[in-house]
Amino acid sequence: MDIRQLTYFVAVAETRNVTQAAKKLHIAQPALSVAIKKLESQLDLTLFDRKDRRIILTPEGEVLLHHARLILQQVNDANTALKELKGLAKGEVRLGLPSMLGSYYFPEILMGFKSQYPDLKLTIVEAGTESIRRMLLSGELDLGIIHCLETPDSLETEHLLSSQMVAVVSEDNPLAQQTSLDFDTFFAQELAMFKPGYFHREFIDRFCQQHHFTPNIAFETNLLPLILKIVRRDFAITALLEMVTQHESGLVPLPFSEPVYLNIAIAWRKHGYLSLADRAFMEFMKKAR
Repeated sequence: MDIRQLTYFVAVAETRNVTQAAKKLHIAQPALSVAIKKLESQLDLTLFDRKDRRIILTPEGEVLLHHARLILQQVNDANTALKELKGLAKGEVRLGLPSMLGSYYFPEILMGFKSQYPDLKLTIVEAGTESIRRMLLSGELDLGIIHCLETPDSLETEHLLSSQMVAVVSEDNPLAQQTSLDFDTFFAQELAMFKPGYFHREFIDRFCQQHHFTPNIAFETNLLPLILKIVRRDFAITALLEMVTQHESGLVPLPFSEPVYLNIAIAWRKHGYLSLADRAFMEFMKKAR
């Protein structure tokens, strides 16, 4: 096996289509098919089950895919490290941010970092905790902001902040007169919620499972501005980090009768390479907290 063969194999495994993989790799489809067959011949294993024009990984292929991704990521990390030694680093930080934190906690940090390091590039990906974990492990992101619950062993984390989760209602909602809200009352309302995979939805789903609640989700979207507008107009209520309500008018935060705090961390691959740019961003963020 060589790096080129592993690259070809991963492309086919991820697209499950030789034509699409060939386009992605910018090579001819027949050449890609020959390369895959040659790899299978060298290993004396069948990596793909080809049935009804579908390509499905065999159990042997699944095992190779796991190791191939790790090998290709290590090669990429090595190239980055060597380029930095030669002074050729592009200087890019690829950061995954959940919507709420990206909108209300990180703007000043990101602009401050860019002011101090004007030659470094910041690539920001908005996604939920579940997607950020996955993109970190696949090497699509260098750093990610995630909820600390159920962090994979393959990720390193460092605590960033704790923030209170509160119920959020319109100023016109009768509940706005209360000083706190119990969960029975909260789950009896129509809710506007993020889709599964975002940390505040993870909390809601986990709580419902543990305490046998059935949430009445009337609106489900990953668009935070839409959730805020729905709540302002009193079509539903929601649960958000308290920091959101500190910047938005027309909303009333109600702490839960049993206060809820979420622990947020910055994460990176445990055995991955953190570039000079990544390390500079982490140091800047620590000082900015």
